[in-house]
Amino acid sequence: MAAVAPSSSSSFLSPLSSTSSRRLPLALFSSLPSPVTTPRRRRGLRPRLWVASGDGSSVAAPAVDSGGGQLRLAEIYEACTTWRWKGFSINYLVKGASGPPLLLVHGFGASVAHWRRNIGILSENYTVYAIDLLGFGASEKPAGFAYTMEVWTQLILDFLDEVVKKPTVLIGNSVGSLACVIAASGSSKGLVRGLVLLNCAGGMNNKAIVDDWRIKLLLPLLWLFDLLLKQQWIASALFNRVWLSFSFYSTYANINVIPFSFVQSRENLKNILLSVYGNKESVDDDLIELIQRPAGDEGALDAFVSTVTGPPGPNPVSLMPKISLPVLVLWGDEDPFTPLDGPVGKYFYSLPSQLSNVSLYVLEGVGHCPHDDRPDLVHEKLLPWLSGLLK
Repeated sequence: MAAVAPSSSSSFLSPLSSTSSRRLPLALFSSLPSPVTTPRRRRGLRPRLWVASGDGSSVAAPAVDSGGGQLRLAEIYEACTTWRWKGFSINYLVKGASGPPLLLVHGFGASVAHWRRNIGILSENYTVYAIDLLGFGASEKPAGFAYTMEVWTQLILDFLDEVVKKPTVLIGNSVGSLACVIAASGSSKGLVRGLVLLNCAGGMNNKAIVDDWRIKLLLPLLWLFDLLLKQQWIASALFNRVWLSFSFYSTYANINVIPFSFVQSRENLKNILLSVYGNKESVDDDLIELIQRPAGDEGALDAFVSTVTGPPGPNPVSLMPKISLPVLVLWGDEDPFTPLDGPVGKYFYSLPSQLSNVSLYVLEGVGHCPHDDRPDLVHEKLLPWLSGLLK
């Protein structure tokens, strides 16, 4: 696998009402963008990065072999157990009998199973924990609960304190990355040993992205939509008739209303996923299943509405300078949610030149979920970094 080295001047490598109304229509939790919203990749934006590609060319070769084998969904579900947190049931998995601990934290609408292509190879040398955040996956989805980034952050810290009980490397994707950043910046017990951020979100929703003209233009519409969604009868009626696709973390903040009948077909959902993943071969039946499965749970609609309408939470721009731990940032350059040329992408792109503890790799031809999109490229950068940190 080829890598294009940075310029010689780079120093970066120096290291809700009725039960049915609270069930979410199929795939709503995927938070997927419309196929027409994918931004163009910026050219010539690589002064301080390694750019990983499958074959050294500008087009990444399809590959989904993670090196450690892909776990079947049935294996993952059977291996999971529960932990009681503040009276709620939290689903998690642990695999690997020895080695330093890692905690995998999924993004919005995903779950433990989204790490199906990473758990196997990571567990060969590490004790791997993966958790379903409250409101997602098989974890409890309490009706009317007010979800915030702070809630998920406290969940992570308490899990480290009560279950893992050792300094841990946090590995997160999207909003899960942001929760890891907040946890690392607020931990006072030495619970966090390092951070791996995969296309980190700028907030729980687009209210966090206020310095982009596209968001500013849409803010009145977003505020109105928030108000409508907070009316339970409106939300229930709306979701019984349509499926909404939100680019939550995209600077475009597109709101697309698609007839619900469109997404009742697995093939239609697959087409939407194909617009998010750079490597189309990674969009398989298991991916569709792991997204659809939790969306029918009681309380799923409440979780979705709360996430969309709630406060965005702490901004990574204010938190990253406070973190002195080693940080590895991996970024898919075909991400329609947090593109490199958006405010969040630009900020993380600039970090290696500002903070000596941050290493950054751009993964070419990869979308918003690099770990599942191109696990081979992720493992090529992640495994040596972990080995150097935890030796």
